[in-house]
Amino acid sequence: MKHNIDEKWQLSHMRLRTNKAEMQPAEMDAHYICDSCGEEIVVPVDVTEGLHQDYVEDCPVCCNPMVLHVDIAEDGQPLIRSEHE
Repeated sequence: MKHNIDEKWQLSHMRLRTNKAEMQPAEMDAHYICDSCGEEIVVPVDVTEGLHQDYVEDCPVCCNPMVLHVDIAEDGQPLIRSEHE
């Protein structure tokens, strides 16, 4: 996945903060509700892959493919939304 210059700077800035309380782990969990079965699904998000990520993942409960749209907020928290493929 290609990153633009601003994303690279923001990602490196997130990783290079000197205050350990402000540092974010490379992988965090995000939650979404499957549109097919209604279950809450937890997925790992690798913040080093960019501030915006789109990918397809099958629901682990009902096996229907979901398109996941992940955005990393300024505070480093992942925001996720899903839709049917």
